Amino acid sequence: MKKLILLLLCSVFSVAQTISLQSFATGFSSPLEITNAGDSRLFVVEKGGLIKILNDNGTVNTTPFLDVSLLVSTTSERGLLGLAFHPDYATNGYFFINYSNTSGDTVIARYSVYAANPNVANPSSATILMTIDQPYDNHNGGSLKFGSDGYLYIGMGDGGSGGDPQGYAQNTTIDGSNPSRIYLGKMLRIDVNETTAPFYSIPATNPFVGQAGKEEIWAIGLRNPWKFSFDSATGDLWIADVGQGNLEEINKTTFPLTAGLNYGWRCYEGNTAFNTAGCPVSSSLTFPLLDINHSTGACSITGGYVYNGTTYPNLQGKYLFTDYCDSRIGIVTSTGNLSYSSSFPGNNFVSFGEDVNRELYVAAINNGTIYKITDSSLSTEDFEKNGFSVYPNPAKESFTLSNSNNIIAKTITIYDIAGKNVLTKTVNESNIISTSTLEKGIYTVSILDINEVQYNTKLIVQ
Repeated sequence: MKKLILLLLCSVFSVAQTISLQSFATGFSSPLEITNAGDSRLFVVEKGGLIKILNDNGTVNTTPFLDVSLLVSTTSERGLLGLAFHPDYATNGYFFINYSNTSGDTVIARYSVYAANPNVANPSSATILMTIDQPYDNHNGGSLKFGSDGYLYIGMGDGGSGGDPQGYAQNTTIDGSNPSRIYLGKMLRIDVNETTAPFYSIPATNPFVGQAGKEEIWAIGLRNPWKFSFDSATGDLWIADVGQGNLEEINKTTFPLTAGLNYGWRCYEGNTAFNTAGCPVSSSLTFPLLDINHSTGACSITGGYVYNGTTYPNLQGKYLFTDYCDSRIGIVTSTGNLSYSSSFPGNNFVSFGEDVNRELYVAAINNGTIYKITDSSLSTEDFEKNGFSVYPNPAKESFTLSNSNNIIAKTITIYDIAGKNVLTKTVNESNIISTSTLEKGIYTVSILDINEVQYNTKLIVQ
């Protein structure tokens, strides 16, 4: 099984250079998470304890959505690490955060937004659901996400240091002196729709139901699931687990999700044996879909999302990820075929984000920039070679046609995906073309110059 996966990885490793990045917003301080609340806004989590609202025009609200900086430790891998909005947020105003408190322990807390101001949360509304003791200052996990089942999933690292020295990831025996450490190296799953303390309950299908102190556990054997996500189309769970010294791994669990899986750490790093003393038989473990060797330039994987937007059909259904040390974007098919974009030097990527339209973004912690992910294959070589460009692309109300080679355009024609002419205009001096009469979708823009030479490119209308 493991040899087959490794051979598959070697055979499908290729390079695809269609992904581009558009700077969407700058000026963030150590952005670690990007998410949405079911509307046009993005919410950017900063390590130091601020959550900021990023609007769909790229502006950032002056007043933070939430400030918990006085509650947060930022030593090493600690900080404000995760944010998830309740599936019924529009009704109940609840959201959940994952942060390291001033003692260095993991806190899962619920907050609510002010009813009179959707852009500001109530800092006094905090309700702590869980506090988990952390023995070291690394491998805290940090992500929390709602699955299609409506339950909140919480990714917990193995507690830190190196090599999981206390064996937390495989441990299912409660330590009487530190009982919350049973959660380290695990994926937790809870139902947060309770109105009385502790304000959550245990889903009936969790694997340790009836075993007090560990009922919250949904899966074991994780090292540091820094980022995980659910495929919004299929419900599949993708976990990017940060490796030890040689291998980063991508785990895929197909919907309907199986509870009680063992993802293998510290017995295995990726598909390779690491420390198998006292481990279960390998046939009982769930091995990754892919492992990424550090020889490729990787050092710390940043998991992303399966693209389910409508703007870039070439990316549809593919899982995107990256790495703190390798600034390429990895593209994985549902069966594990892997390719890469070109690199984006000067960026240390630590988080992806998904907006309400399922379009994707990526954050660089070192320069505080949020980029929008685009597909550069929208433009044709002939169009660009002759100095033409259209921007913005994707367009909303209009786009501008420009040309740097002094070619004089006479007419512009737009065709829909079926080849139907939906707009023809004589190019005027402003070269601004309205798209207000066009439906959302993919179009071909055809430019005819005064010498009757034609140039074509793709246009997305949002």
